[in-house]
Amino acid sequence: MKLSVVILNYNVQYFLHLCLKSVYKAVEKIEAEIIVVDNNSHDNSCKMVREVFPEAILIENKENFGFSKANNIGVSKAKGEYICILNPDTVVSDDTFIKLLEFSNQKDKLGVVGCKLLNGVGSFLQESKRNIPSAITSLKKILGFPNKYYANNLVEDEIGEVDILVGAFMFIKRTCYEELGGFDEDYFMYGEDIDLSYRMLMAGYKNYYFGKTSCIHFKGESTLRDKNYARNFYGAMQIFYKKHFSKNSIFDLLIWIGIKLSYFIRQTPKKEIKNINRYLFISDQMNYKLQSALKCKVLLQDSMANVKNSDEVIFNANFLNYKNIIEMIENSNNSTITYKILPDNSNFIIGSDNATSRGEVIHFQ
Repeated sequence: MKLSVVILNYNVQYFLHLCLKSVYKAVEKIEAEIIVVDNNSHDNSCKMVREVFPEAILIENKENFGFSKANNIGVSKAKGEYICILNPDTVVSDDTFIKLLEFSNQKDKLGVVGCKLLNGVGSFLQESKRNIPSAITSLKKILGFPNKYYANNLVEDEIGEVDILVGAFMFIKRTCYEELGGFDEDYFMYGEDIDLSYRMLMAGYKNYYFGKTSCIHFKGESTLRDKNYARNFYGAMQIFYKKHFSKNSIFDLLIWIGIKLSYFIRQTPKKEIKNINRYLFISDQMNYKLQSALKCKVLLQDSMANVKNSDEVIFNANFLNYKNIIEMIENSNNSTITYKILPDNSNFIIGSDNATSRGEVIHFQ
């Protein structure tokens, strides 16, 4: 088997549904398996997977094991030559895995490969490529000065070596992952991707950023980012530095200062309720049940030509493939427009334009 996609889920049923729709489209021409690891969700995630995606391998944990341990459980069941660690709040392009397999097969000493990640309104996510975090850059990052934290020397559309990739999307040879023991289970959440990327480098492997394929990461859906993010992030950094570097009292002081300051400067922003008067439905035909559920004007269009006349765009994945959808969002260059996706053969639309609160799901019958 060529590829195993491991998706860790916790209480994001509808984003997982959309993710799986896109993943199955992306592996149609690949010998692949999809493994969903559920960390004791309290919604209907597992029921949905069993009913809608019965071919997926579903692992139902009886407690929340955190990111590292749960992903290690998933990989232990994998049979693919390559594995992709994937967040449930992502949408992959139809050719993402094909491109990454072609690229990876040409490289020696391959470590972790990451791709170009966009948020729900098409903006590039800088954490797609990062540098090894020093104590100072980590402090600056949490205080809102992240320039040195990210690998800005590499243009977002380029391909090149980087130090650190993000856990939302990590493409790795399974033998390499197993050789290093997978994710360090001392990390419950945050930092495990930094740790694994760094250990790859220390073991002589090369990590790559591959900017020739784009995926959406609805940032914040699988883990809401509020002011407690600072404490969790710095806790992970403490584990990282104690593990890989000598204990440093100055760093410990910076950690303490960072946590204290973050509670004063990092307030959880309130999500503004957007008043939507007109939707643009990118499709070949109108869905009148959806139109009725939206309760306002819906324009039918087969392209983004009239996007300026709308407040929000809905993409019909029964009409467009996921690569088309991602490209349209990425290339729209309109910061006032928000987006939702109607997954193929589904009765809901979903999207998120905010990293600190849950995205919106609208059902129709």
